Amino acid sequence: MAVKPKTFQQAKVTYNTNAELAWWVFMRVSGLILVFLVFGHVWFNNIQINVAIVDYDYVATRFSRSWVKIYDTFLLGFAMLHGMNGLRYQIEDYVQHPGRRFWWKVILFTVAAVIFVMGAMTLWAFSFEEMGDAVRQLNAQ
Repeated sequence: MAVKPKTFQQAKVTYNTNAELAWWVFMRVSGLILVFLVFGHVWFNNIQINVAIVDYDYVATRFSRSWVKIYDTFLLGFAMLHGMNGLRYQIEDYVQHPGRRFWWKVILFTVAAVIFVMGAMTLWAFSFEEMGDAVRQLNAQ
């Protein structure tokens, strides 16, 4: 099994296409970005507030802000691409037969796209304000 490149210069020598080199760089950059996005998410949702007060009304109010939707869309996108690319590397390493490798990648890309689209639709198409009003009316009765 080949030795994985650890520096940019080793990656340039190892990967014969610009696409593979771009994915190699993306994994390093997205990993760093994900660290800050996840710590920010934990800070806003678990440290900055009392976790005992989190209910649907809090979540609906939070998701009614556009910047929260944008932030969570970036978190979802970077996490999906980073994880999908990591699994793609595993498929490249462990699935030897080219036909099987192709179909595993098709399944991986399809599942990743469906999960991303469903997550983005939940963030952007779902009316948290209307649902929050309905939940508050149910609680008032």
